[in-house]
Amino acid sequence: MHAIMLAAGRGIRLSNGAGHPKCLLEFGGHTLLRRHIAILESLGIDKLTIVAGFKAEEIHAELAAIGAKPWIDTIHNPRFEEGAVVSLWAARDVLRGGSDILFMDADVLYDRAVLQRLTQSPHRNCLLIDRDLEPGPEPVKACLRGGQLVEFGKIVSGDFEAMGEWPGFLKLEPLMAGRLAAATERFVANGRAAEPYEPAMREVFFADPTHRIGCEDITGMAWIEIDTPEDLRRAHQAIEPALGIG
Repeated sequence: MHAIMLAAGRGIRLSNGAGHPKCLLEFGGHTLLRRHIAILESLGIDKLTIVAGFKAEEIHAELAAIGAKPWIDTIHNPRFEEGAVVSLWAARDVLRGGSDILFMDADVLYDRAVLQRLTQSPHRNCLLIDRDLEPGPEPVKACLRGGQLVEFGKIVSGDFEAMGEWPGFLKLEPLMAGRLAAATERFVANGRAAEPYEPAMREVFFADPTHRIGCEDITGMAWIEIDTPEDLRRAHQAIEPALGIG
């Protein structure tokens, strides 16, 4: 399995764009990046490609400090000021590489069991869902009916039996990964480079009913996506102790 980790953005809501890549935030004495790598290694992931952009040299310095690992490489996204779909587009050759793909956002602090639940799922195409959903427009929502994913995005509508937050991790078989690469190309070519990547994913998820996206429930597991100062405070005060690293 080949992991793609997006780590190119400025993190403007966290530091007004004047800080450091969010994957270099430290918890329990280790950066998020170092934690990601240790977890991926423990789960037997074959390859990791990191898409870097903003202050990429700092990410490279942390990789050097961790030590040379031949299964890790980086892609530079010089257009990191644009939408996150451009970072995913930058990894389109990896998406088309013929491997099962593990997509990851780099700004998430989580229990190893969260990622293990995804990588060991019997669903070849799968996302995670946390039913402890805080209301509002920011969380990316996964909506289910009859146990099937029927809607996905920040703004959703319809009649759902269950709704939860998606933490930014996704597993795709090669066919669906290739379709996602094509979707990012369409977005960039059609002037939609300022958008996030979720609309491109949604397009792929529901284009072919013969290839459904499975879901794994992680409700009650410890994780947080760090976008704002309040998220960072909660990460230190609640998630670190839950992980036993505070």
